Amino acid sequence: MKKSTVAEQILNIIKVKGVLRPRELDAYGIPREYLRRLHERGRIVRVGRGLYVLPDAEVTEYHTITQAAKRVPHGIICLLSALQFHGLTTQMPFEVWMAIESKARQPKVDQPVMRFVRFSGAAYEEGIEQHTIEGVQVKVYNPPKTVADCFKFRNKIGLDVALEALRDCLRQKKCTADSLWKYARICRVANVVKPYLEATL
Repeated sequence: MKKSTVAEQILNIIKVKGVLRPRELDAYGIPREYLRRLHERGRIVRVGRGLYVLPDAEVTEYHTITQAAKRVPHGIICLLSALQFHGLTTQMPFEVWMAIESKARQPKVDQPVMRFVRFSGAAYEEGIEQHTIEGVQVKVYNPPKTVADCFKFRNKIGLDVALEALRDCLRQKKCTADSLWKYARICRVANVVKPYLEATL
């Protein structure tokens, strides 16, 4: 295989995937050395340790979320990061909050800065949305599940944040009282949420 052909193949792969990790080239039988050469020539850009994009790649406000999803594909964007994604908070988290399965090994990630929270059973599996951002598949909990999670982890993020999310979610019609109640039961915080939900309606 000629160098130019390999280079074009890598560029096409990045075009499709949005963000490329070196180990993803293994499936194509392409030596990772080619990435370094393309980077030195300015044909690709490194946006994080072991993350490459095309120079003209569209970088959105969710760039750190896409980087996190690429590094931890089995994780799900949750809590403050999910609130920010859904426009349900005035908070600007400097970390990407990500849910991982309770028995999963803790990922080792240096960039972006991440905060992992362990979920199990239905609380981990329910309410997941799939979004394609910057060509990357990103899993995010939907608005009512995120609000329920905020009440479950109110000691970590603050009850005021959970209450703001509850009010905004209903006001912006991003959930119904029924959907909130459903996820409150799944997250086992129905008794906590009930008085605040009734006061908001």
